[in-house]
Amino acid sequence: MNNRMKQSNDDIEIIRINISGVDQTGMITSLSEILAAYDACILDIGQANIHFSLTLGILIKTTADKSGFIMKELLFKASELGVMIRFTPIPVADYNAWVKRQGKNRYIVTLLGRTVSAHHIAAVTKIITDHGLNIDAIKRLTGRMPLDNDEATAKACIELSVRGSLTDEDRSTMQQGFMELSQIGIDVSFQKDDIFRRSRRLICFDMDSTLIRTEVIDELAERAGVGDEVRAITESAMRGEIDFRESFTRRVALLKGLDVSVMEDIARHLPSTEGLERMMTILKRVGYKTAILSGGFTYFGKFLQQKYGFDYVYANDLEIADGKLTGRYAGEVVDGRRKAELLRLLCQFENIDPAQAVAVGDGANDLPMLSLAGLGIAFHAKPKVKANARQSISTIGLDGILYFLGLKDSQIE
Repeated sequence: MNNRMKQSNDDIEIIRINISGVDQTGMITSLSEILAAYDACILDIGQANIHFSLTLGILIKTTADKSGFIMKELLFKASELGVMIRFTPIPVADYNAWVKRQGKNRYIVTLLGRTVSAHHIAAVTKIITDHGLNIDAIKRLTGRMPLDNDEATAKACIELSVRGSLTDEDRSTMQQGFMELSQIGIDVSFQKDDIFRRSRRLICFDMDSTLIRTEVIDELAERAGVGDEVRAITESAMRGEIDFRESFTRRVALLKGLDVSVMEDIARHLPSTEGLERMMTILKRVGYKTAILSGGFTYFGKFLQQKYGFDYVYANDLEIADGKLTGRYAGEVVDGRRKAELLRLLCQFENIDPAQAVAVGDGANDLPMLSLAGLGIAFHAKPKVKANARQSISTIGLDGILYFLGLKDSQIE
C-alpha cells in the first residue's frame, strides 16, 4: 500500500499557468472548462486588470498522464483568444514549503494622498523590503484618475497586502518610518490584517479642529472680547504644555457674561472639515456607529449630531443663568482620560472589543483614546500628537478614513 501511495504522489504535477493579454468576457470560463474536463485541482488563482489589460495566474494540481493534454488545449484556446500563456512546473517540495509559510502574519499598508506618485511608492516599498516583508497584492481603492483632476480636491489611494514576520521592535520601526513619509506628501497606514481590522464597528471623533475647522471656544472668546487670552491657553493645551482640565477651567471663566444667543449664531456658521458629509453618509450606509467625544461643548456637538447623524455625543455643558454664560461648567470635564473612558464604555454598550473601534483626533487630549482604539488616527494633528500616534492623515479630508478602513470607491459610491 505504501508503494502505491508513493507512486500516486510521484504522479502529481503542479503547474503554474500565467496568462496575459486584452481582457475579454468569458475568458476565465473557457479556460476553467478545459481544466474541469481533466479534473485539475485549482490550488491558487489571482487576477489583475489594468486599463483592459489582463494578467491571470492559476496554480493547478494534476497528474502526469493528463498534464500534456491540459497544456495542449490551453495553448489552442489562448491562441484563439489572442492572449499569451506560459506554463511553469513547480516541484512538490517547493509547493509544500510555500504552504507552510502561509502562517506568517499579513499586514495592510495603505498609501493615501492627493496623488500617489512613483516617488511615494518607491519610498513605501523600500521600507517594506528593508524589513523583509513580501508584497502579495496591490489594489487601487480610489476611483479612476481623470487627466484634468483638480489637485486641490483630488484623492488617490492604493492598498498593499504584505506578508512576513516582524518583532514588536521591527513593527514599531516600520510604523515610525511610514509616519515620517507625510513630509513628502503621503499618508501611510500600517495595520495587521486580522479579524479586528475586518470588523470595525465604532468610530469616535474629537470635534474641534477635527470635525470642524475651528476651536469653538476661540469663536466664543472672540465674541466675548477675550480672543487673544483664550487662544493662547488653547494652543498651549493642544501642545500638551498645560493640563487640559486646568486650561478648560481658565478659558470658560473668561466667557462669563456672554449672551447665549451668540452660541446659535456660531453653530450655524461652523466650518465643517473637508470630507465630513461624504464620510458620514458612507459610514451610516455600511452600519458604523459614530460618536463625538469632545473637550468642547455639548451645544455644538448636538448641532453636528442633528446635521450629520452621529449616534452619540459626549462633551461639556456650559452653565447658563439669565440667558448668559456664568463662566462655569456643569458636570465632569471631558478631558483625555474621560475620552478614553467613554470610548471603552461605548464599546461595552455596543458589545465590541476596543480593537474594533476607531478614534480620530488632533490634540494632545485625544492621545489616550487614540492609543486605546484598534485604529487611532491623528488627523491634521499637532506634532506631539503625530509623534505618539500609530496612524495619521495630513494630506486630505476626513473621508480619507474610509480608505484606512479598506472601503473602495467602486463599492461605496
